[in-house]
Amino acid sequence: GSLPEDPMADEKKEPWLNLLALTTVILAVCATLSTFKGGGFSTRSVLRQSQASDQWAFYQAKSIKGNLYELEAVRLAREVKGLEGEKGAGPRLEEARKALEDAKAKVAKYDTEKGEIKAKAETLEKERDSAMRQGAPFGLAVIFLQIGILLSSIAALLKKQPIYWAGLAVGAVGLVCFANGFFLFF
Repeated sequence: GSLPEDPMADEKKEPWLNLLALTTVILAVCATLSTFKGGGFSTRSVLRQSQASDQWAFYQAKSIKGNLYELEAVRLAREVKGLEGEKGAGPRLEEARKALEDAKAKVAKYDTEKGEIKAKAETLEKERDSAMRQGAPFGLAVIFLQIGILLSSIAALLKKQPIYWAGLAVGAVGLVCFANGFFLFF
């Protein structure tokens, strides 16, 4: 017996098709990594925004409490002033002065806490902005890499080398965006 002839054996495989297969795999791997990295930065951005919002809410709560003590300090200052002119107001005057000092100490405490909370919220906002800046290039990379893969697939199906070169050019833009996600050079 003789073996049946393979109809594909007559077709000569063009060398550029091997290059197409290799570059398509590289583009696909980079697209997958871009999706993964972009998603990670996106998650970090959302998380930092949520944490910053929590800090700003905490800041507002401290502001409200501090304001209440400021109002109490104003009221107590008036009371102290009124008692200073009264005869026999010694014990009440001392009590009002102590309450005024306590209220002023609470105002100072809340001001200090607000400063610390504000600094933490601003740090979280900077981290959010950084994650957004770094995640954006990965999103762009995925788009260009996917288009490059699509064009390479069409080139392979149609065996049209110019479509492959177009896909390679678009994929190269995607690779630059991918690298930019790591190094932020533009």
